[in-house]
Amino acid sequence: MIRRTLIPALLLIASMQAFAQSRYFTKTGTINFTAGTPLEDIDAVNKSVTSVFDVNTGQIEFAVLIRGFEFRRALMQEHFNENYMESEKYPKSTFKGRFMDLSSINFKSDGTYPATVKGTLDIHNVKKEVEVPGTVKVSGGVISSTAVFKVEVADYQIEIPGAVRDKIARTVEIRVSCEYKAKL
Repeated sequence: MIRRTLIPALLLIASMQAFAQSRYFTKTGTINFTAGTPLEDIDAVNKSVTSVFDVNTGQIEFAVLIRGFEFRRALMQEHFNENYMESEKYPKSTFKGRFMDLSSINFKSDGTYPATVKGTLDIHNVKKEVEVPGTVKVSGGVISSTAVFKVEVADYQIEIPGAVRDKIARTVEIRVSCEYKAKL
């Protein structure tokens, strides 16, 4: 009787561990963005980006709290949250997608691999399909990823007042960097 119960339980635990090790996550990813012009430097960073991906399916997700972006000047941060991003109304931004070239990335072998993810980027409660090139690096069992891409402010219905229109770029460069750990 014990054997009948113990063997299936051990198999279930082993399969759960195998599944869990296919998923990787971070809560300390970084997103930087640059939205400046020759008249004004506008840069911000958020070091509390949450991301999870599955090496078997290629699914990847990101979530970032808008209020987590830090600027060099407090007034810029205040305007960003209150006037442009309306972070009380739209508190987070997300991305849900999939690696397009998963088979070309060997997660078990050290190396640097070009990668492309395609999915839905949700900013300011506007969802847009995007395709983003990046890099996946595997080193000593640690998986990290980086990507640089641009978004048009108008595509996400973010309004820039006329008084500062020349100081804020209409195209924002976004840089993403994450170091993942196996999700147990």
